[in-house]
Amino acid sequence: MQQILDREYPCCMSEEQRQLRVGVLGAGPISQAAHFEACRKAKNAELYGICDVAEDLLEKVVAIHAPEKAYVYYDAMLADPNVEAVIVAVADQFHVPMALKALEAGKHVLVEKPMGTTVEECEELKERAEATGLVLQVGTEKRFDEGIAFARDFVREEMGEMIALKAWYCDSTYRYTMTDALQPVIEVSDKARRPERDPKADLRSYYLLGHASHLLDTARFLGGEIEAVRTRFVEKFGAYCWFSEIRFADGSVGHLDLTMKVRMDWHEGFQIYGEHGSVIGKTYNPWYYRPSDVECFSERDGQYHMPLGADGHFFRRQVEGLADAILDGAPMRGANAEEGLAAMRGMAAIARSAETGEAVRLSDVEGGV
Repeated sequence: MQQILDREYPCCMSEEQRQLRVGVLGAGPISQAAHFEACRKAKNAELYGICDVAEDLLEKVVAIHAPEKAYVYYDAMLADPNVEAVIVAVADQFHVPMALKALEAGKHVLVEKPMGTTVEECEELKERAEATGLVLQVGTEKRFDEGIAFARDFVREEMGEMIALKAWYCDSTYRYTMTDALQPVIEVSDKARRPERDPKADLRSYYLLGHASHLLDTARFLGGEIEAVRTRFVEKFGAYCWFSEIRFADGSVGHLDLTMKVRMDWHEGFQIYGEHGSVIGKTYNPWYYRPSDVECFSERDGQYHMPLGADGHFFRRQVEGLADAILDGAPMRGANAEEGLAAMRGMAAIARSAETGEAVRLSDVEGGV
């Protein structure tokens, strides 16, 4: 195995074709289904290294994806001067400590969502990222959905002041029937490192961290800063449902629906009502690599506007956005540390409000979900 782990592949990239050298920490499902391919397909990045403590799993994914380097030990990958950025794609509970180690080693970071599991650790990571001056991007890849980005531009440039926003993220009981047909065969290992406590032992927390992070970030991306939430929660027939009334910083109102799982197809989207127009969006299961269908109505010309032929590989575009920010100093298109912290505050506020029935200000919350 060590021979496999040490081998290098010749690099024929010229200076004119400069690519960001990315190391991926974690060879689990999200890396196999998204990050490895995204790095390989990116026009300005390469899958330089893969790191995982499970040597049997590492050997399998190395054979498939052929990185230049493979590492059993994270410290070894961080010590490699050729690694410029790290994708942290391990269990949620490891996100902050592993991202902190990467920053301390001078590496830029793309950390999977959620940025962390508590407000306090997300604050620590945000402060550290700002102190180092390194790029830290949170993996809410829906910001790279060109349909959603088109809607955001319309809201900012044409719609005028927002009146209200509704957004929903409803996972389907048929999700895995669909995704198993779309995703590659996922290799597994009994030696994979897992948190001490099984995250799925508390499904309310597990679902909020895994899915409310997307819903809140999309609502904030489209509508701006969220000040407070008031949530009603119901658990019935194995389904978990959070209905949240939200107040935006600009005084507009909103409603968020997170339901796990609906007895229907994947159901995700948004509606936005504004001073001079409106937006309706339908978002698809991400593994279809299909951008959101959006219809933006403008009173300026009395017509609907919508993108056509948009690029639907959100994970590849996410890596390319990271590379643009690092290599060219381009404005960051992904969620930064401040936005990752805002999503964590939103999740904590939803959890507190669901317990009390009272409105909770995001600025007042502490802890996790």
